Amino acid sequence: MKKLKVGMIGGGFMAKAHSLAMTAAPMFFDDGIILEKYKIADVSMESAKGAAHKLGFASYTDSWQEIIDDKEIDIVDIVTPNHLHEEMAIAAAEAGKHIICEKPLGRNSKETRRMLRAVEKAGVKHQVAFNYRKTPAVALAKKYIEDGEIGRILSFRGTYLQDWSAHPDSPLSWRFQESSAGSGALGDIGTHIIDLAHYLVADIEQVMAMTKTWVKERPIQDAGTDSLGNIKGDSCKKGSVDVDDQLMTLLRFENGAVGSLEATRNAWGRHNYLTFEIHGEKGSLYFNYERRDELQVCFSEDPDDRRGYKTIYTGAAHPYGDGLWPIPGLGIGYSEVKMVEMHDFLQALQQDTSCQPSFLEGHRISEVSDAILRSAANNQWEITKSLSI
Repeated sequence: MKKLKVGMIGGGFMAKAHSLAMTAAPMFFDDGIILEKYKIADVSMESAKGAAHKLGFASYTDSWQEIIDDKEIDIVDIVTPNHLHEEMAIAAAEAGKHIICEKPLGRNSKETRRMLRAVEKAGVKHQVAFNYRKTPAVALAKKYIEDGEIGRILSFRGTYLQDWSAHPDSPLSWRFQESSAGSGALGDIGTHIIDLAHYLVADIEQVMAMTKTWVKERPIQDAGTDSLGNIKGDSCKKGSVDVDDQLMTLLRFENGAVGSLEATRNAWGRHNYLTFEIHGEKGSLYFNYERRDELQVCFSEDPDDRRGYKTIYTGAAHPYGDGLWPIPGLGIGYSEVKMVEMHDFLQALQQDTSCQPSFLEGHRISEVSDAILRSAANNQWEITKSLSI
């Protein structure tokens, strides 16, 4: 069994998810690799020490450069705010280390282009953590599409609706500041829908979009930890929000399909409402992550008196089922999806294949995001792909 040492940069919410996936993946999948949680870096020695103790890392530091310089480390896992991704990923690539980076890959396509060039030049493995495509029901939808079960795709409708920041007293974390996040709901959650659209349908060719900022001031956050709206700010001092709260986008795909995309963090009652509905010439597919064990399917060849959506509960007969729970509908959660993501990364390391999704896909998504912001500003259709990378 091969052992690889991981250096993680960041000790917050996503550090917990990635650390759990590292521990659990070998219990479910035989990838021939054990990941050793070797060292973690955070903003202070105190927070790094706490993260190391909680997440099971052998050592800790308050210097992310120490993770890069440590010759014992094979994989760098970047789980920091967006504005830090570029410098860290390029440094890791130049040091010859494989990289997992949380989404979005960068704040804009200029940053992601430089990151992509760095990993390609270094020849290291690279993955962007768009984990929702690893949900078995989503992978099953991909299988049905590739098998021709719904025929030529005509349209795609995607939504990602949340309510964690709908309250105006949700603190002004880095997610509401363009300098740190790059964009708001677009980069935070909209990019997940863009990734699913690319994964299931085709690359997006053109967009027409509008964005809106509903809460323009929020209480200044005292602590450095992002509470994701679970703790309301009580500070009388407020700061300006300079990113989008909501976006709505029309889509044209390279294969001729059309579609729409909506993302907001201000939809009361919608907690993690990530959905897609795909219509083809021979059938339709519908998925809702809040019911992540289910895929709704409808096929045109069903008899007239029986035609309608039916529910498939994912299990052992479906994607990743050989490693997950043996009974359909037994249930998976966010942790299992992150675990599958880690499994696919380890598979790429063992089989010398590209990771999915890679920095290339992360860069394409950033190009679409840039085009959405341009379209919202200019009130016109925008082409999503630059002439060269």
